[in-house]
Amino acid sequence: MILKELKEYVQSNPQVSLSDIAIHFDAEPEAVRGMLDFWIRKGKIKHFSSDNVCGGSCSCSQKNNNDLYEWNQQIANISIEIN
Repeated sequence: MILKELKEYVQSNPQVSLSDIAIHFDAEPEAVRGMLDFWIRKGKIKHFSSDNVCGGSCSCSQKNNNDLYEWNQQIANISIEIN
């Protein structure tokens, strides 16, 4: 899996969980999270923690793997010109 493939996968899925991404790429969730962090730092991907997704009142044993990720369409449409 490379960053471009990850970007394309998140772009094509409105909201996708860490678990779904890891399964799709047959990778460990922590490895995927590291690559997602690259796009998050660039402002291209938004992260919604599992606490916000489920309200934090459940007893999910894999709560962190249920974090949701979404392509930040507003940032993606901004073009930058360098003179």
